[in-house]
Amino acid sequence: MRKIFGYILTPIHVLFFALVLYIFHPIQWICFNVFGYRAHKRVVDTMNWCLTATYYLLGNTVKFTNKQNLPIGRPIIFIANHQSLYDIPVLIWFLRKYHAKFISKIELTKGTPSVSYNLRHGGGANIDRKDPRQSIMELAKLGTRMRDNKWSCVIFPEGTRSKDGIVRVFQSAGVAAILKKCPDALIVPVAINNSWKMVRYGYFPMGTFIAMSWEVLTPIEPAGKSADDVVKETESAIKQKLGQ
Repeated sequence: MRKIFGYILTPIHVLFFALVLYIFHPIQWICFNVFGYRAHKRVVDTMNWCLTATYYLLGNTVKFTNKQNLPIGRPIIFIANHQSLYDIPVLIWFLRKYHAKFISKIELTKGTPSVSYNLRHGGGANIDRKDPRQSIMELAKLGTRMRDNKWSCVIFPEGTRSKDGIVRVFQSAGVAAILKKCPDALIVPVAINNSWKMVRYGYFPMGTFIAMSWEVLTPIEPAGKSADDVVKETESAIKQKLGQ
């Protein structure tokens, strides 16, 4: 039955999702080039609130829980499991006060209205997976920007999206590269649940009437720990929260 509703509701969702991207593209350009970073960021935040709202057109719900007293003005590395591209607008919106930047494939910096523009100008890291040296340099630059501007970042250390919600082994190289340049960053796990079901059939039809959740877990101080240990601790916390 949910799949049948998916055939009906997916075109509506896709229409509004695309409209948001096309409408906000010129607004981003104007704000970035005329008013600078802060204006551009406010536009990006608002755009991602709108994108998140389109999930409800499928009958899906978003629950974001953050009971942690996270510091403002200290860089944070949010480490999350990755279930779908629909993880990202929710994280951008709900973590907006932490100036959370993303690590993306360099291929995404072209071809998608609004998204590609933000990836080029939003302050994140765009990595070429075929070029390890370029990837490490980009992550190091991100770490430096985080240190200098007190920004945060979101990293998905599984390396790819989980198509069934099962958390894969976390890799520590990205976290290590960022911590090298931004050693004072706080590590914060985020457990994502059920967003994979939005695309369990692909992008048509999309999943409907899904209760999705994002939860910020207990922070981890990295001081005195290796990046490997920190990432393993984060992976364990997320798996425990998801019952895996």
